[in-house]
Amino acid sequence: MASGGSGRRSGSAGSGTPSSGRSSSGGQRRQNGQGGARGGTKNGQRPGAKRGPNPVTRGKRPAPGTRRQVPWAVIGAVTVVVLLAVGVIGFALMREGEVSAWRPGDDNRDPSLAIPGIVTGQYAGQQHVTAQQRVAYDRSPPFGGPHDAYWAACTGVVYPTPVRTENMVHSLEHGAVWIAYDPARVQGPGVQALAGRVQGQDYTMMSPYPGLDQPIALQSWGHELKVSDPNDPRIDQFIQSLRQNQYQYPEVGASCDALGPGYFDPDNPPPFDPSPPPPDAVTMDGRGAAAGNGG
Repeated sequence: MASGGSGRRSGSAGSGTPSSGRSSSGGQRRQNGQGGARGGTKNGQRPGAKRGPNPVTRGKRPAPGTRRQVPWAVIGAVTVVVLLAVGVIGFALMREGEVSAWRPGDDNRDPSLAIPGIVTGQYAGQQHVTAQQRVAYDRSPPFGGPHDAYWAACTGVVYPTPVRTENMVHSLEHGAVWIAYDPARVQGPGVQALAGRVQGQDYTMMSPYPGLDQPIALQSWGHELKVSDPNDPRIDQFIQSLRQNQYQYPEVGASCDALGPGYFDPDNPPPFDPSPPPPDAVTMDGRGAAAGNGG
């Protein structure tokens, strides 16, 4: 009896061992099956599945350092340069227009006629007097008529003392502009302002002229303008209109160079004579003058 009971317990124990083996095998198969399913997909996704938006980066803007910046500094610099260029060009065009208005040409042979206060006259050229003769001029200062055989140097010369009128008028016949001023009323800065228009400018000259009825008088052949202010814009208009204006003076192409000692020395010019002309002075119609040869 004891032996039989012992066998049953052994049998039960034996039957428990195989059962335990089946359970372990079945669990292993289930694990292998799950592993196989995972091994057959990519990143844990099923075949054919679509990837959705990344919840980590969705809705986020690029970092500030990666945004495209507007080059305001460059735009501002370019704008300034453009505005400056436009201003310079505009000023140059305006200045050119102002100068062109007083530049003589075939269609406007005497622009000075538009200058307020201009005075004109007609005079015969090439009527010469000697160094001892005087001319009874009809204007003071004169701007045409008989004159000395030798011209005053008019290569931008600023004479510090009054110069003999007859020599100065001859330079007008060569196309020069003569600026005369009353030394009692124009001094210091005024003289400098006038001299700045003459120095270094060919076919211009300047000298004191005592007894003027106006502070400043400008002369070219057949033209005169009197002003009171050394900064009057009409001074520049007169010079631009009449200096070497080929339509307005007799001897086009004649020289303004100094003749030198014995003729006309700009370093020691013949002095201005303020006294009235004598009875035997050469008249404005040329009586008593010698016909010139273009000198």
